[in-house]
Amino acid sequence: MKVIEEMVTVPKVVGVRFRRAGKIYYFDPAIEQLKPGHKVIVETARGVEFGEVVVGPKEVEEDEIVQPLKKVIRKATARDLQQVEENKEKARKAMAICERKIRKHGLDMRLVDAEYTFDNNKVIFYFTADGRVDFRELVKDLASVFKTRIELRQIGVRDKAKMLGGIGPCGRTLCCATFLAEFEPVSIKLAKKQDLSLNPAKISGICGRLMCCLRYEAESYEDAINQLPEEGEEVVTPEGRGVVVGRNLLQRTVSVELSVQGLVRDFPVSSVRPTCGGCADQS
Repeated sequence: MKVIEEMVTVPKVVGVRFRRAGKIYYFDPAIEQLKPGHKVIVETARGVEFGEVVVGPKEVEEDEIVQPLKKVIRKATARDLQQVEENKEKARKAMAICERKIRKHGLDMRLVDAEYTFDNNKVIFYFTADGRVDFRELVKDLASVFKTRIELRQIGVRDKAKMLGGIGPCGRTLCCATFLAEFEPVSIKLAKKQDLSLNPAKISGICGRLMCCLRYEAESYEDAINQLPEEGEEVVTPEGRGVVVGRNLLQRTVSVELSVQGLVRDFPVSSVRPTCGGCADQS
């Protein structure tokens, strides 16, 4: 009996990013010899765009790719790089014009950024607002000025911080503007588990939302919490029995008020154990 093996083709792709710390999108490298750092021209849903290769080439599973997988058109040329700079200058001028038009129409919206697609087929304006904004007349006004397609995109305050950048409370450049490709949910529970002050000024970023970095050590704190006895729990220490009155999650130590001396001592968690009721071996 002849066994016919089916050849499974694994796609080879390169990862391209269009903004610093932006989301990575996969493209077919075609015949180009590409590596991280190469500037490329690709076709996207928005049109022809300029980006930078940050991953690859590498093989990925089909379910990791958004179909249809588009090809890299070419490596960027010197003329392409010049075009990118010209587009940035045009975008700066477009920002000033759009801000005047927003005031003219009396709209409650705050312009954040503007960009031209590489092929100048569209101008995209990013803005924030407290609610929905009827900007239909504004779009018509802008289209008559720029003679191209206009897109107004409402973004959140975290996206605004990512676009504009800045310095965080830690004194370093914002994580979202330097390396965080996507935002993950952050809850007040993470701050509670890390025994942080719940003062909003202490745990909020410049965007006004909870700091993204609260997630970074969440798993380590979760492990520490599971290893350490809870406050109020009775334990046995090398110096006798006592009650846990404090915990240091980072140092993996507990503060125990000893039953006999009435003193509070710190012990490594490895040196204490829970009581077992009326066990005869406890002192």
